[in-house]
Amino acid sequence: MTAAHTIHAEFRGTIGNFAIEAGFTAPAKGVTALFGPSGCGKTTVLRCLAGLRRLPDGLCDIDGDIWQTPDGTFLPTHKRPLGYVFQEASLFPHLTVRKNLLFGAPRGPAVPGREAIDFDEVTDLLGVTPLLDRSPKNLSGGERQRVAIGRALLSQPKLLLMDEPLSALDRGTKAEILPFLERLRDRLSLPVVYVTHDITEVERLASQIVLMDKGRVIAAGPLSQLQADPSLPLAMARDAAVSFDALVEAYDAQYGLLTIAIRGSRLLVPSSPEPVGAHHRIRILAADVSLATEAPGPSSILNVLPARIVSGQPADEQQVLVVIALGADGGGARLLSRITRKSWDVLGLHEGLSVYARVKAVKLR
Repeated sequence: MTAAHTIHAEFRGTIGNFAIEAGFTAPAKGVTALFGPSGCGKTTVLRCLAGLRRLPDGLCDIDGDIWQTPDGTFLPTHKRPLGYVFQEASLFPHLTVRKNLLFGAPRGPAVPGREAIDFDEVTDLLGVTPLLDRSPKNLSGGERQRVAIGRALLSQPKLLLMDEPLSALDRGTKAEILPFLERLRDRLSLPVVYVTHDITEVERLASQIVLMDKGRVIAAGPLSQLQADPSLPLAMARDAAVSFDALVEAYDAQYGLLTIAIRGSRLLVPSSPEPVGAHHRIRILAADVSLATEAPGPSSILNVLPARIVSGQPADEQQVLVVIALGADGGGARLLSRITRKSWDVLGLHEGLSVYARVKAVKLR
């Protein structure tokens, strides 16, 4: 029996010559990213969740609602309370934006026990209120995709599926639409399964990640945990980083610095004013973390954090990837540091050693 408030999916089978063996469990809230290279099976898993593809050996349990079991239970797509956002918006050209948004909205009363998603709230969160009387042909690509997302939300789904919704957009339009997706994530309790091969989208939006390769799930869990696991490809990437949800504790107006807290430490980050208690996603690159065995003297680097080395292993012939745990006791969040092999040897670094992590930059989302 699956625990309450979770999504549990297992799909096994063969499609042509392509084998799928994909199973994962994730919270039934927030954004879970299906991530991996093109052709690894992400969209196939999403289509199985939607009931658009049926693999006989499948299980789909959405917060206690059983949509498929290996013994033959299979709920067809039109009976699954889900919204699906495709790569292309596919709006109805003969309908206004308002009518497109309401096209799939249920006509009857709200489902008991499920909070209804409000039309005005959705149009406000997605910034489409001024567009309601327009024709889709007069919208930009980003506007059309925001309307498509709104249409999926107003179908009152229990689960929102998004299949690379930004892949057809240029870089500037992606940057425009990501803040709207963040607002949806923060304001709505709806669980989202989000397919992408762009790690930037994962770092901006997701709290959970399912890593896929060649039809298999190779790991699943909290984003920061998998990012800091050196046995997985995320940590070994040249641009490896760890993302955290941080809490604003104070603002220094004189110097324009936020004090933000993550597990086991506090960081100073240049920023415009933010209210105490606000939440922010931050990103720290492995290349921006250096290590010292003694407390450094005065420096332009503001964030010097006590930590302990969890592990160190070769990243390539010249460099070592070091996993550190913040806090003097090593009980805090984990960061990555990419240093030279010479630094590892000369400093005598090893597992369990207390060090100081010098964080040169913190990216505030």
